[in-house]
Amino acid sequence: MEHRDWTDEHVARWKPVLPDLDPDIEGAVTRMMRLTVHLRRVREQSLVVFDLDRPEYDTLHKLAGRGGKAAPSELAADLDLAPASVTGRLDALERRGFVRRTPSASDRRRVDVELTEAGRATWLGAMDVLGNEEYRLLGVLDEDERRQLNDMLRRVMLAAEATGGGSAEPPSPTSPASTDPSSP
Repeated sequence: MEHRDWTDEHVARWKPVLPDLDPDIEGAVTRMMRLTVHLRRVREQSLVVFDLDRPEYDTLHKLAGRGGKAAPSELAADLDLAPASVTGRLDALERRGFVRRTPSASDRRRVDVELTEAGRATWLGAMDVLGNEEYRLLGVLDEDERRQLNDMLRRVMLAAEATGGGSAEPPSPTSPASTDPSSP
């Protein structure tokens, strides 16, 4: 007996309304959108558990992605924010003990921002919650199936990127797509 999920019912409901609807395309796209929404919820719950708001997490994430040390201007560019906005975020994170600002070794007019152990532990904790859920979900596939899925999604993304529909840079795990899984 084949198991049916929410999307199977969704496709069955829309197929009579839109007879030309390709059930495989609709099913795949709807499942990807629902999976994105599910993972976004898990991430948001992890932020609550670790007492982080989204901007704090984003800033810690970008800083960790630079090896735990960066100039405020680099973070502003990574976050696509005005430098003053980053300063406010860094002030709050510094008060919480998650980052520290130190004079730059290469330019005494500049400061560097560094993740503290507490900041790294908090960021990793929030990341682990999402990572564990990703492994749980994709753990239903064996290694070859995961590789095949990854390869197929890469081909789809290359088609999107070729027409300007995708970013040349990989999306940050903190940049959710705006999706509505209930739309056809």
